[in-house]
Amino acid sequence: MSERYVAAIDQGTTSTRCVLYDRQGRLVSVSRQRHRQYYPRPGWVEHDPAEIWSQVAQLLPKALHDAGAEARDVVALGITGQRETTVVWDRRTGRPAHRAVVWQDTRTEELLDGWARSVAPADLRARTGLPLANYFSAPKLRWLLDHHPELAARAESGDLLFGTMDSWLVWNLTGGADGGRHVTDVTNASRTMLMNLETLDWDAELLDRFGIPPAMLPAIEPTIGGFGVTAAGVPGIPIGAVIGDQQASLFGQTAFEAGQAKCTFGTGSFLLLNTGTELVRSRHGLITTVAHKMRGEDAVYALEGSVAMSGGIVQWCRDNLGLIRSPAEIETLASTVDDNGGCYVVPAFSGLLAPHWDSTAQGVIVGLTGYVRKEHIARAVLEATAWQTRDVVDAMNADAGVPATSLAVDGGMTANNLLMRLVADFLGIPVVRPMMTETVALGAAYAAGLAVGYWPDRRVLRGHWRRAAEWLPELDPARREAELGNWRHAVHTASVWGRRPHEPS
Repeated sequence: MSERYVAAIDQGTTSTRCVLYDRQGRLVSVSRQRHRQYYPRPGWVEHDPAEIWSQVAQLLPKALHDAGAEARDVVALGITGQRETTVVWDRRTGRPAHRAVVWQDTRTEELLDGWARSVAPADLRARTGLPLANYFSAPKLRWLLDHHPELAARAESGDLLFGTMDSWLVWNLTGGADGGRHVTDVTNASRTMLMNLETLDWDAELLDRFGIPPAMLPAIEPTIGGFGVTAAGVPGIPIGAVIGDQQASLFGQTAFEAGQAKCTFGTGSFLLLNTGTELVRSRHGLITTVAHKMRGEDAVYALEGSVAMSGGIVQWCRDNLGLIRSPAEIETLASTVDDNGGCYVVPAFSGLLAPHWDSTAQGVIVGLTGYVRKEHIARAVLEATAWQTRDVVDAMNADAGVPATSLAVDGGMTANNLLMRLVADFLGIPVVRPMMTETVALGAAYAAGLAVGYWPDRRVLRGHWRRAAEWLPELDPARREAELGNWRHAVHTASVWGRRPHEPS
């Protein structure tokens, strides 16, 4: 009898991966391809949905081929991806109506000013768990309809479909224009600013206020259940789970119990705290989101702190400044100095997300003197990620009422040992990395495997978790507090710089 596997598609901000896992949760094969980033104007970020789908259709069979497997050897497929990125496409032709508007995009600021007059922020938070911010999908969708009037009538009739990246992929995988399923799951729907957290369905009043046609919305399903069977890519594989990327990471860390948390360091960084079946409202700038839902069970919720730029600022140093030739070089460069030389970088390229939620903030580099060299700037870039993590952990501690005693981390940036040491130093608690650092795809695979009984329960999955590394804080507490004060002053500067001259400070 041949080996059986679970597959996962991880559609990320800069690339897409297809991964096969065995019954022990071990990676068997992986295929990956980067996709193009479009920056039409300052603050605008777009992807080509057709390019991404074309890559998925190639990556899935390649991963199977590399493992010597066929479709019958794959018991289930899990799909995860960037959550707020907005795709609109034609139901009849399958062609995208516009490039996807990426979660980092900030073009909707003026639109949000108008929405703030029709929807009280407190009411929006009560319904959706989210602040009124351009990070989420609804403003992006409304912007597309407003700026491309020819799309509006098609949207009202349902000929034009909306979805986050997961919906786009499931629709294409299950047949596309020839009967593809137009669905999403509760984790991705909870990031649109349109789903009611208590009913786990689209909020009719918000749809009306924001002018979103219900006919273009996908059906909302539990995270772990059934999403159809693939008809394209590699036909015949059951799609067992669909889950947002950061919720997938929480699942991959096997943080199944209330009180367990993780932080993923990728293009951005995302800290999630499992709150169990209790819907907890943040009072300190975090958002309430759905962690996952298994069919037939109550939803599990989480508090989340999202940071827009972590690995993204390292890529910017490579692509825009030419400061480094590869992301890995930044650790080598930054390690040649003992401190930042008085320089601080606030990478507010898409404003500031949690816990500040200042969409007008702009990126700044402050403290420049003749003493500062590129090595100091490289270190300040890494410190920015660590300080942003500190801001989110402080907010989470305040909401939880009990300070965190350690932090579980994952994601590509955890390979940077200097960054992990900085995180431990700035938080003042141990930082722990598991053997499997790419937990996003793993979490999607775990969820899909549970859906079909490949793994009998969560307890078995917990047995797969293994510690790979741990960093203990070494920084003197007095210096930590002094540096924290400097960081907060730099963040204030980014907020002030982003305001128009006529706006009050």
